[in-house]
Amino acid sequence: MSDWSARSLARRLGEEFAGLPAGTRVASEHELMRRFGVSRSLVRAALDELVTRFLLRRVQGAGTFLNNRIDYVISSRNPPSLHQTVAAAGSEARTFLVDVTQMPVPDVVATALECDPGTPLNRLLRVGYVDDLIANSIEEWLAPEVLEHVDVSLRAVESLNEVLRMGRYQPVRAWSRAAPDFPPEDVEERLELERAVPVWTIETVTRDARTGRALLYSRSWMRQDVIRLVFEFDNPDLAYPG
Repeated sequence: MSDWSARSLARRLGEEFAGLPAGTRVASEHELMRRFGVSRSLVRAALDELVTRFLLRRVQGAGTFLNNRIDYVISSRNPPSLHQTVAAAGSEARTFLVDVTQMPVPDVVATALECDPGTPLNRLLRVGYVDDLIANSIEEWLAPEVLEHVDVSLRAVESLNEVLRMGRYQPVRAWSRAAPDFPPEDVEERLELERAVPVWTIETVTRDARTGRALLYSRSWMRQDVIRLVFEFDNPDLAYPG
């Protein structure tokens, strides 16, 4: 009878994986069964625990691989830019435009953008990748008369923050709210989630630093196995005593 439990096997495997690079393919369940002399159900339970802890990532049809989450830092000091935030974490972001549609703005977005509910505005749907892994689905609403031909610009420059700067705006994060939640079904499909799991849901209002004008309302759903969300706040008048 084996002395291994799912928890102890998960701990042992976690220690072995610690020094290996992200993307390394993990041995198959059969190989691990033979090596440790345990049942398939115990191996699967141990791997499931490591997946739950975001140390492993399963890819359907390809296998199980070592995972690496990045710290996605939201701060008043950082620009409201997926590309720059991911680059600061040492990774690379790519975004792709899924759809641009002019449609009546919902009440909550109208309030954020300081316009009348039902005003026709451009709504963007984009998907983002971090180091070639699907990471987030983004819904963005542009304020009236901001970047009327944004779809053309985004096909040349992926970063919406950079496109706004090209339009002579100085975008800054004015307000953000984040929480773990289950995504809508269409977002779940875009994120390629194999089962219902919570993701980071982030709402942000971006303003122009010079005029204070509202530029953009965005809602982003981020996979928790790719991104660790970090909030940083500081007040220069209340310095940390240490």
